[in-house]
Amino acid sequence: MGDNNNGFECHRVLESVLDSIPHAAFLIGKNHEILAANRAYQEQFASGQVVVGRKCFEVSHHGSVPCFDIGEKCPMRSCATTKRPERALHVHHGPNGSEHQDVTAYPVFGDDGKISAYLEVVRCPAVARTTPSANQLVGSAPAFNRMLELVQRVSPTETGVLLLGESGTGKELVAEAVHRLSARSRKPFVPVDCSGLNAALFESELFGHERGAFTGAWARKIGLVDAAEGGTLFLDEIGDVPLELQVKLLRLLETWAYRRVGAIESLKADFRLICATHHDLKAMVEAGTFRRDLYFRIATYPIRLPALRERLEDLPLLVDSLLLRINGKTKRTIHDDALAVLYSYSFPGNIRELLNLLERACLLSDGPELRAEHLPSECFGNGRSEVIVPTGEEILPLRQIEARYLQWALARFSGDKATLANKLGLAERTFYRKVRKIREASFDAP
Repeated sequence: MGDNNNGFECHRVLESVLDSIPHAAFLIGKNHEILAANRAYQEQFASGQVVVGRKCFEVSHHGSVPCFDIGEKCPMRSCATTKRPERALHVHHGPNGSEHQDVTAYPVFGDDGKISAYLEVVRCPAVARTTPSANQLVGSAPAFNRMLELVQRVSPTETGVLLLGESGTGKELVAEAVHRLSARSRKPFVPVDCSGLNAALFESELFGHERGAFTGAWARKIGLVDAAEGGTLFLDEIGDVPLELQVKLLRLLETWAYRRVGAIESLKADFRLICATHHDLKAMVEAGTFRRDLYFRIATYPIRLPALRERLEDLPLLVDSLLLRINGKTKRTIHDDALAVLYSYSFPGNIRELLNLLERACLLSDGPELRAEHLPSECFGNGRSEVIVPTGEEILPLRQIEARYLQWALARFSGDKATLANKLGLAERTFYRKVRKIREASFDAP
């Protein structure tokens, strides 16, 4: 009886310790079973119901298999290998639907020095959504989540960020997200389009000028570096800065000092730098069109943004979000036939091109629903070769046809993955294994 009382008392102390953590937190065993959880976790993921004894993935993912079986990184699994805290970005299900969650797993060691359990702390980043939004980052595809995890890690620091990827992938939105999650979020976010700065304007626009510095300078002008004081300076398309101007930018970043055009006194700069480009800066360095020293100064923390074709699972969500941006509160929907056409298209212009296509379709549609006939001709037959059924006399391997159909089904079906697996006649584990192979093949493709 005394042992039972001691065990009960230890459990109460453990719950009390967990309740002192301001975020959702829980203790799990090696078999993924929840041993204890604080009130924040129970309220966020189980509406206050008891979760002890249940599997963590059942509670947070509403699934029947561990997170690593659906293509997510399992922080507990990584922690078991490294014996140190490990972080991962997951999509969890709570009272408000699915949300991105930043999960950190900590090893709990027993008296024998071996890991006996794991403490997981869950934080909800307010930087991206898995539901439609007109002006926020949205997505839940693995490629998007990998990018978002890098954003989560670097944002609270002062480290400079270099955003890489094709045009139209949303680099400015990602830069704003980094700014919002940083300690500088209350200060200005100043975007600069470097492709529009020529030699004559560069110093004046960036550093400002004094009255009378040159013909037409009738008054003192505050430069963009001044405007970003205490905040974030976002240099978009930095690969377009002419070679002769790169040395001036490098001097600013190395000395954090500058002078307005026509001034004698030096001023101190205070901003966090984020750069972006669709160019291959490494190739430009080798070709001598981009300074090597500037490249290493700005490329401390590169983040590659995935192209739209690499995150096609997000296509329905992106369409709904862009329709919100185009039409505001006016309800617009897209028919399955139009979504299937978009899914088969290559999107060389990425999300920016998708926005243009939808805006055009809205103008051509007399009703609230967008259909295939409202899409331009380039969406039909001139995009990707990955159609569901092959055309002509070409014979394709069955596994290739299966992969294409599964990609199409993932983009079209808006319900949970367990229901989709059932509709496809697959066991859940088989379904997740096939999806993981497709995603790995897509991510490794050039």
